Amino acid sequence: MQKIRVLLADDHTVLRQGIAQVLENQEDMEVVAHANNGNEAVELTRVHEPDVVLIDINMPEMDGVEATQIIKDEFPDIGVLILTMYQKDEHLVDAIKAGASGYLLKEVEMSVLVSSIRRVSSGEAVVDPAMVSSLLVELRGESEVTKSEYDDNLSERDVDILRLLGQGMSNQEIAETLFLSEKTVRNRLSLVFKQLNLKNRTEAALYALRKGLVNETGDNGEKD
Repeated sequence: MQKIRVLLADDHTVLRQGIAQVLENQEDMEVVAHANNGNEAVELTRVHEPDVVLIDINMPEMDGVEATQIIKDEFPDIGVLILTMYQKDEHLVDAIKAGASGYLLKEVEMSVLVSSIRRVSSGEAVVDPAMVSSLLVELRGESEVTKSEYDDNLSERDVDILRLLGQGMSNQEIAETLFLSEKTVRNRLSLVFKQLNLKNRTEAALYALRKGLVNETGDNGEKD
């Protein structure tokens, strides 16, 4: 079995070691390096090229957002999962734009953290439900559009796919819900990403939230 190689970056040593112990007990994971700050995270990523970087936002020398930007610029295929203690953090949107694939609070259950690392390693996006509201607040600055306006640019099928992605579904789950092949969903999403200038699934999920395709609880955002 090929293990998911994880780099841990957090300046809280006890927390980092605790997470490492949990991950090392997983049959499909191994911790390849520990970093105390953003600079170390970048340098150790260059050395080890892990599958996933689990990184705090607030760290000395270089914060997690800047480190994420550098890591994703140099290694686009490495998944970056943000782990933060702040539910409302002004850096989260910047981290999305930097290419991070996931955002979790440090109070998250370890089982959720482990499953999130697996999801990020497979290319999925993960956002802690408790953080959706604060992310939406950060994104309120952009003008919202009506369904008719975005339907002019997206097909009804593409809107359906974005809605389900915004609810946190994987490509396979979207395919099963819409009676499509997983390949079709993947291809349609690639075209939508290009059309809307979105970098990844996280940006697409937030786009769906911002445009009212889903509400803050993840339900269908359309009104009866």
